Amino acid sequence: MHAIVMEEFGPPEVLVLREVADPVCGPDEVLIEVSFSSVTFVETQVRWGRAPNPSMLPRLPAIPGNGVAGAVVALGPGVGDDVVRTRVVSTTGGTGGYAGFVSVPADGLIPIPDEVALADAAALLADGRTAVGLLDRAAIEPGATVLVEAAAGGVGSLLVQLAKRAGAVVVAAAGGEHKLDVARSLGADVVVDYAQSAWTDQVAAAVKGASVDVVFDGVGGSIGRDAFELLRPGGRLCSFGMASGSFTAVGEQELADRGVRRVVGARPGPVESRGLTARALASAAVGALRPVIGQQVPLAHASDAHRAIEARATIGKTLLAPS
Repeated sequence: MHAIVMEEFGPPEVLVLREVADPVCGPDEVLIEVSFSSVTFVETQVRWGRAPNPSMLPRLPAIPGNGVAGAVVALGPGVGDDVVRTRVVSTTGGTGGYAGFVSVPADGLIPIPDEVALADAAALLADGRTAVGLLDRAAIEPGATVLVEAAAGGVGSLLVQLAKRAGAVVVAAAGGEHKLDVARSLGADVVVDYAQSAWTDQVAAAVKGASVDVVFDGVGGSIGRDAFELLRPGGRLCSFGMASGSFTAVGEQELADRGVRRVVGARPGPVESRGLTARALASAAVGALRPVIGQQVPLAHASDAHRAIEARATIGKTLLAPS
């Protein structure tokens, strides 16, 4: 099969297409023929050898990729034949996803509803569970004002929709007019360009009370810090990303002084993660959640996908298409 092999850490050029042996199913495993592989910002950090957690760095050489969508085409010992040809999404354990086939434990499979396209399911595997979990923890009440950073990104675009469905007034912050147009199309009530120096003044002028109840912080750095300053007493700071390269620096004393709560949930275990993804897929099946897929890139051009993500040139989700 074809796969992207990384023999060293470094720039996007280390992602090289190779012909490698097909994976073999072990006991209680299945073989998935991959239709789409998910690409995440964290995977660009892993490629550099600078993952948020050192345990995420693979032993080289390695095939990157932690999320796939496709069909089950072979079974290992102990797996019932009822899953053959089933459309599924699955994580891979951290590596192996940028490939034509992947072998994964059968108990980790998440069936894709008939109404959901394979590409949409791939886009919802990681981003869907993140967004649904964040909404659960934020406990948004109808009428609350919610600020979503990176609102045209994979997670941010889902948060705009979910917060709107929860009855919130949604302020979408993103960089550039094209991304703001995407946020508008998803139902955002207010859009602001955080590439402009006075973007927080625009938010304050647009929302009741000149403050917000919840910030979904997927950028970090100075943008996350500025967004924190918009929170009212009793507000919640929900950090989930660091697209800027660093998390938002807010000390516990600052939170206490402002009366703001940091919403951080424990990293979900495998069962909870699958449940969150299944909920996102169920919402998509009834038309209540639409992933934004901005880029579908051939597997051979995985390096281009990584460059675009690092340059913040992407909209929504980026997928690789091995076939």
